[in-house]
Amino acid sequence: MKTIKNILTTIGLIAVSGLFIFAMQKSPSENQVSNKFESISESKSTNSYNVYALSVPGSLDFSGEALPLNNPDILERMDRELLVNTYWQSNGLLMFKRAAKYFPIIEPILKKNGVPDDFKYLAVIESGLTNAVSPAGARGVWQIMKTTGRENGLEINSNVDERYHLEMSTQVACEYLLKAKQQLGSWTLAAAAYNAGNAGVSRRLKEQGVSDYYDLLLGEETGRYLFRIVALKEILNHPNKYGFNFNEDDLYSSVPTYKVEVDTAVTDFSKFAKGFGINYKILKLHNPWLREPHLNNKSGKRYSLDIPKDGYYN
Repeated sequence: MKTIKNILTTIGLIAVSGLFIFAMQKSPSENQVSNKFESISESKSTNSYNVYALSVPGSLDFSGEALPLNNPDILERMDRELLVNTYWQSNGLLMFKRAAKYFPIIEPILKKNGVPDDFKYLAVIESGLTNAVSPAGARGVWQIMKTTGRENGLEINSNVDERYHLEMSTQVACEYLLKAKQQLGSWTLAAAAYNAGNAGVSRRLKEQGVSDYYDLLLGEETGRYLFRIVALKEILNHPNKYGFNFNEDDLYSSVPTYKVEVDTAVTDFSKFAKGFGINYKILKLHNPWLREPHLNNKSGKRYSLDIPKDGYYN
């Protein structure tokens, strides 16, 4: 009995060993199939989606003031912002779309005030051309703080906040930038001061004994500020070069409006809007500076509301 058991055990071991050896072996055809799939996988990773290094242009400027790209630190910082903003594709496409809608409003106000056209890209990096609200309380496309807005004549309260009024806030931004340019001596430093304040930039220049933005050691946000502006300027002006593909009709456009003057209180903007064939939502889209569904106007101030022309909304 013991002998039979030993024989069966030996046979079982031989069978298992044979199966194991067979499993470990592959025929030439099996190896070819495996290599074929690896080749397809490699081909897909090479050809379907690729990330390329970018060549920083040989010369770049902000408002006619050249970037010192021969400085390796400046070159690397510029390269970073071009890469970040090129490969954030969804955000990039939105910037193209919104710029088509809002630049035509911003550009003539900059020109009228003698502020270089390049400052429209400052608004892009500040808010993405939206009525953003920062953790510090800055608001609107130009991200204006409450104190700055009031000092420059904007009405800011719970009922009306003119930081959300694109034309008026662009005018305030121009006034701030003109003062900064006069105080600091260059448009580049004026742009930096929009982020860090005139006093902050002046103090850093004095402490470090330099006179140029590109020679300053700054915190992360202000240190990247000008490079982000220039990167957006470069990308928005050369979409094909940076891989952005769209048609003209993919871009956003402004709905034509006309002005309605109001110099009294308005108790209900929903009813007010219906009188012009629109609803409260549409009224707010075109007048985001109206912060409540009514207008107090105790002083009898004259306000100008934008009302969309007929036929653009159902």
